[in-house]
Amino acid sequence: MAKILVIDDEYSIRETLTMFLNEKGHEISGAASGQEGIVLFERFNPDVVILDIHLPDQSGLDVLSQVKKRDTMAKIIMITAFQDMDTTIQAMKRGAYDYIHKPLDADEIEKAVNGAIQIRRLDREEALAVAGEKTNPPGKEVIVGKSKEMRDIFKMIGLLCQNRATVLIEGETGTGKELIARTIHQNRECCVGRPFITLDCSSVVETLLESELFGHEKGAFTGADHTKKGKIELAADGTLFLDEIGELPLKLQGKLLGFLQRREYMRVGGQELLQSRCKIIAATNRDLAAFVQQGKFREDLYFRLNVVSIRVPPLRERISDIPHLARYFLRKINMELGTNVSRLHPGVLKLLCLHPWKGNVRELENVLVKAVVRARGQVIPAEEIEEILMMNQPVAMTGCQDYSLPVAERKQIEDTLSHAGGNRTRAAKLLGISLPTLRSKIRKYGIDTQGSSNAGQTELMKKSFHA
Repeated sequence: MAKILVIDDEYSIRETLTMFLNEKGHEISGAASGQEGIVLFERFNPDVVILDIHLPDQSGLDVLSQVKKRDTMAKIIMITAFQDMDTTIQAMKRGAYDYIHKPLDADEIEKAVNGAIQIRRLDREEALAVAGEKTNPPGKEVIVGKSKEMRDIFKMIGLLCQNRATVLIEGETGTGKELIARTIHQNRECCVGRPFITLDCSSVVETLLESELFGHEKGAFTGADHTKKGKIELAADGTLFLDEIGELPLKLQGKLLGFLQRREYMRVGGQELLQSRCKIIAATNRDLAAFVQQGKFREDLYFRLNVVSIRVPPLRERISDIPHLARYFLRKINMELGTNVSRLHPGVLKLLCLHPWKGNVRELENVLVKAVVRARGQVIPAEEIEEILMMNQPVAMTGCQDYSLPVAERKQIEDTLSHAGGNRTRAAKLLGISLPTLRSKIRKYGIDTQGSSNAGQTELMKKSFHA
């Protein structure tokens, strides 16, 4: 049970909200003006405030600001009959938890109230948490992990920092291959202050890739109006990181092999023989051994690159590292965005550990960035993460290949409503459309939504709150 303060000058709205929320087990107090609401806030000490924008004595935005001054953790849900962009922005900027338009929807009100109550509880728990559990935000990117797989990688990095041996890093997209390469470079004493140069072999067109790697002389080809140093020359005595090496064309593979064998090369269109002592680190998300068997990658180059190999495991194979990664990213994101979301609800870690993470560590960071941006308090609740993970996955459309667009759209809406347990507000978010748009499509396609437990209450509230 929670204490909820309703501030609205319309008696019918206060009364209907009181009845609806009382049925949910909450204690309700009501105020008809801004000043009365502020007095009641101090006396009633509510967990949640439902506040109308337009009040007879002052703006709801001013009441919002005064309440937040008295309690920075106050959870305030703004309601209004006017859909004004500027007012919405100002309300959220001043610290409103949510902003709901009239006519009010039962699902939307209940979801907002329940969310606000949970965030309020988590904020209070966080305020009591031991400060010693917090760590300083990282000053630079580091490899995070305590699993055996990652400990083995740390040991290998330590060994590779002592020599110029060529390294091949293998792993799926998003596992952190470039970060490992940078860590090797940064921990080599001979590379202090020396460059770390990257070349993504998949992002440069084949005709320009040789020039990117070896450089070119003025007039070497059409458009070469000046001499250009290649990545090898720019790396000097530092490190050259060749990302997506599996995409390197066969013709260029032979030239790279020649450089690795002799440590000599010439710019495109040049006659001067140049030398380089840079350390070569290559990375791929492909199975290069299979490429060799298929004739897509030179066997001799494969063995030249694979002097020392590091296999970076996908995140699903090192589940025990997810809590450490999540806490690290939370500190990193706060530092970068200037936010203060300090903790994850324990239920969040369970959700994160169950997710398949096809995008690996990069996907995990992306999910947490979204959660921090959407956070309404200092703690990220499990429901927020669950919603983001669902939004990141397209709704299955099995069997819809031959459907017309209207039939396919109807099926997607029905599937999403079913997935959301009949909650229209949640379904609208998953579909990426507004709640009024979803209502319109439900009417258009004659979709049966009687399974929703709040269907009758929704219609009652629409009639009572319409303004």
